[in-house]
Amino acid sequence: MKLQQKGFTLIELIVVIVILGILAATAIPRFTNLSVNARQAALSGVAGGVRAASALAHAQALVSGQTGATGSITMEGQAVSLAYGYPDGTSSGIEVAAQVSGATASASGGVVTYTIDNNTNCTVTFTAATSATTPPVIDGTNNACN
Repeated sequence: MKLQQKGFTLIELIVVIVILGILAATAIPRFTNLSVNARQAALSGVAGGVRAASALAHAQALVSGQTGATGSITMEGQAVSLAYGYPDGTSSGIEVAAQVSGATASASGGVVTYTIDNNTNCTVTFTAATSATTPPVIDGTNNACN
Protein backbone atom coordinates (compact mmCIF):
# COMPACT_ATOMS: atom_id res chain seq x y z
CA MET A 1 0.00 0.00 0.00
CA LYS A 2 1.29 3.38 -1.03
CA LEU A 3 0.88 6.47 1.21
CA GLN A 4 -0.55 9.52 -0.49
CA GLN A 5 0.88 12.88 0.39
CA LYS A 6 -1.66 15.42 1.69
CA GLY A 7 -1.15 19.21 1.77
CA PHE A 8 0.91 21.66 -0.24
CA THR A 9 4.60 21.76 -0.87
CA LEU A 10 6.71 24.72 0.23
CA ILE A 11 7.18 25.83 -3.40
CA GLU A 12 3.41 25.91 -4.00
CA LEU A 13 2.86 28.02 -0.88
CA ILE A 14 5.59 30.49 -1.89
CA VAL A 15 4.08 30.84 -5.40
CA VAL A 16 0.64 31.61 -3.92
CA ILE A 17 2.12 34.20 -1.53
CA VAL A 18 3.98 35.89 -4.40
CA ILE A 19 0.82 36.03 -6.53
CA LEU A 20 -1.15 37.54 -3.62
CA GLY A 21 1.60 40.12 -3.10
CA ILE A 22 1.47 41.16 -6.74
CA LEU A 23 -2.31 41.48 -6.63
CA ALA A 24 -2.14 43.57 -3.45
CA ALA A 25 0.55 45.83 -4.93
CA THR A 26 -1.69 46.64 -7.90
CA ALA A 27 -4.93 47.03 -5.90
CA ILE A 28 -3.74 49.29 -3.04
CA PRO A 29 -2.94 52.34 -5.23
CA ARG A 30 -6.41 52.12 -6.74
CA PHE A 31 -8.03 52.26 -3.30
CA THR A 32 -5.96 55.25 -2.22
CA ASN A 33 -6.91 57.04 -5.43
CA LEU A 34 -10.58 56.45 -4.59
CA SER A 35 -10.22 58.32 -1.31
CA VAL A 36 -8.80 61.35 -3.15
CA ASN A 37 -11.64 61.14 -5.65
CA ALA A 38 -14.16 60.93 -2.81
CA ARG A 39 -12.79 64.09 -1.18
CA GLN A 40 -12.88 65.93 -4.51
CA ALA A 41 -16.48 64.81 -5.03
CA ALA A 42 -17.37 66.01 -1.53
CA LEU A 43 -15.70 69.34 -2.34
CA SER A 44 -17.82 69.69 -5.48
CA GLY A 45 -20.96 68.74 -3.55
CA VAL A 46 -20.35 71.29 -0.81
CA ALA A 47 -19.56 74.01 -3.37
CA GLY A 48 -22.75 73.20 -5.28
CA GLY A 49 -24.82 73.19 -2.10
CA VAL A 50 -23.47 76.56 -1.01
CA ARG A 51 -24.12 78.04 -4.48
CA ALA A 52 -27.66 76.69 -4.52
CA ALA A 53 -28.40 77.93 -1.00
CA SER A 54 -27.06 81.37 -1.87
CA ALA A 55 -29.20 81.53 -5.02
CA LEU A 56 -32.33 80.37 -3.19
CA ALA A 57 -31.81 82.85 -0.38
CA HIS A 58 -31.23 85.64 -2.92
CA ALA A 59 -34.43 84.75 -4.78
CA GLN A 60 -36.41 84.77 -1.54
CA ALA A 61 -34.78 88.08 -0.53
CA LEU A 62 -35.77 89.64 -3.85
CA VAL A 63 -39.37 88.48 -3.45
CA SER A 64 -39.59 89.87 0.08
CA GLY A 65 -37.74 93.11 -0.74
CA GLN A 66 -34.74 92.40 1.52
CA THR A 67 -32.00 93.77 -0.76
CA GLY A 68 -30.43 96.36 1.54
CA ALA A 69 -27.09 96.21 3.32
CA THR A 70 -28.69 94.11 6.06
CA GLY A 71 -31.81 92.05 6.35
CA SER A 72 -33.22 88.69 7.26
CA ILE A 73 -35.37 86.00 5.68
CA THR A 74 -36.69 82.68 6.95
CA MET A 75 -35.64 79.45 5.28
CA GLU A 76 -37.04 76.17 6.60
CA GLY A 77 -38.09 77.84 9.83
CA GLN A 78 -34.70 79.41 10.56
CA ALA A 79 -33.66 83.04 10.22
CA VAL A 80 -30.94 83.72 7.65
CA SER A 81 -28.97 86.96 7.97
CA LEU A 82 -28.53 88.83 4.69
CA ALA A 83 -26.04 91.26 3.19
CA TYR A 84 -27.27 93.02 0.05
CA GLY A 85 -29.89 90.35 -0.60
CA TYR A 86 -27.52 87.40 -0.23
CA PRO A 87 -26.68 85.31 2.84
CA ASP A 88 -23.96 87.02 4.83
CA GLY A 89 -20.64 85.41 5.72
CA THR A 90 -21.52 84.47 9.28
CA SER A 91 -22.76 81.43 11.12
CA SER A 92 -26.28 82.89 10.99
CA GLY A 93 -26.06 83.56 7.24
CA ILE A 94 -24.80 81.06 4.70
CA GLU A 95 -24.24 78.34 7.28
CA VAL A 96 -27.94 78.37 8.16
CA ALA A 97 -29.03 78.66 4.52
CA ALA A 98 -26.77 75.87 3.21
CA GLN A 99 -27.07 73.47 6.17
CA VAL A 100 -23.97 71.58 5.03
CA SER A 101 -23.13 68.40 6.90
CA GLY A 102 -19.92 66.44 6.56
CA ALA A 103 -17.71 69.53 6.41
CA THR A 104 -16.38 71.76 9.16
CA ALA A 105 -17.43 75.41 8.81
CA SER A 106 -15.62 78.39 10.26
CA ALA A 107 -16.62 82.03 9.81
CA SER A 108 -14.31 85.03 10.06
CA GLY A 109 -14.55 88.53 8.62
CA GLY A 110 -17.38 87.85 6.19
CA VAL A 111 -15.78 84.66 4.88
CA VAL A 112 -17.05 81.18 5.69
CA THR A 113 -14.66 78.32 5.00
CA TYR A 114 -15.90 74.74 4.74
CA THR A 115 -13.12 72.18 5.28
CA ILE A 116 -13.62 68.71 3.83
CA ASP A 117 -12.43 65.72 5.89
CA ASN A 118 -10.22 67.96 8.10
CA ASN A 119 -7.93 68.51 5.08
CA THR A 120 -6.83 72.16 5.04
CA ASN A 121 -6.03 71.89 1.32
CA CYS A 122 -9.58 70.81 0.53
CA THR A 123 -11.83 73.81 1.23
CA VAL A 124 -14.79 75.76 -0.12
CA THR A 125 -14.87 79.47 0.73
CA PHE A 126 -17.89 81.76 0.70
CA THR A 127 -17.08 85.47 0.67
CA ALA A 128 -20.13 87.60 1.39
CA ALA A 129 -21.46 90.25 -0.99
CA THR A 130 -19.83 93.62 -0.44
CA SER A 131 -22.34 95.76 -2.35
CA ALA A 132 -25.66 95.53 -4.16
CA THR A 133 -23.83 95.00 -7.45
CA THR A 134 -21.22 92.53 -6.17
CA PRO A 135 -22.60 89.04 -5.46
CA PRO A 136 -20.86 86.67 -3.06
CA VAL A 137 -17.84 84.72 -4.29
CA ILE A 138 -17.89 80.96 -3.83
CA ASP A 139 -14.57 79.24 -4.46
CA GLY A 140 -14.51 75.47 -4.43
CA THR A 141 -12.10 74.86 -7.28
CA ASN A 142 -9.12 73.80 -5.16
CA ASN A 143 -8.31 70.27 -6.33
CA ALA A 144 -5.53 69.64 -3.81
CA CYS A 145 -7.68 67.25 -1.81
CA ASN A 146 -4.91 64.68 -1.32
